[in-house]
Amino acid sequence: MCGIAGIVASDRLHADERARLPRMRDILAHRGPDDQGTFEDDRAGLVHRRLSIVDLAAGHQPLSNEDGSIWVVFNGEIYNHADLRPELEAAGHVYRTRCDTETIVHAYERWGDACVERFRGMFAFALWDAPRRRLILARDRLGIKPLYWTMRHGRLIFGSEIKSILASGLVRAEANERAVPELLGTRYVSGSETLFTGVHRLLPGHVLIFERGQTTIRQWWDVPAGQHGEIADADAV
Repeated sequence: MCGIAGIVASDRLHADERARLPRMRDILAHRGPDDQGTFEDDRAGLVHRRLSIVDLAAGHQPLSNEDGSIWVVFNGEIYNHADLRPELEAAGHVYRTRCDTETIVHAYERWGDACVERFRGMFAFALWDAPRRRLILARDRLGIKPLYWTMRHGRLIFGSEIKSILASGLVRAEANERAVPELLGTRYVSGSETLFTGVHRLLPGHVLIFERGQTTIRQWWDVPAGQHGEIADADAV
């Protein structure tokens, strides 16, 4: 596993907000002991802690496209990245690594938000499209990889764990009392709510778009329903 986090502003990041990024990154060190990285521009700060799995030498994150206009931090693995690569290279995209992370930025350039539909794997990623001032948070179909977010004063703050969001110092740790009965009854909080007021879970199979100070969430995948007919046990598996 890896750890991702960041702050994106609808206007500009202040110097003190940028100074908070290392704390958000390093509190996730247990998720990624092998490497760390930070990207900053006027409006966005992305941080990453890496557990090296694919392309150990060249998979440093945050990672960008060819001209540095699109950046991504990523937790997980894209199992079919090698299958997507020839099509993306044929379309003119130039790879610098053998890492599955790089396929995310090139796939976004090629297919836009629909790139998530091409991926097979377990993933949570944050992609910053700097020219369009647009952040995309995405989570895999079954929610294997976690991702949390909140809004504060025109800033979207996200992280693989809630502790990273709290480490920003921009969010107070306030108990969400509405969620306590469900927790006591089921030992779990379902849906997008968490035990912290104002901190949300991005649901499995969903993407969040933060653009011009507004957030939009849409579901990009659900369990297929309405398919009838007899199939063999092996096909069902």
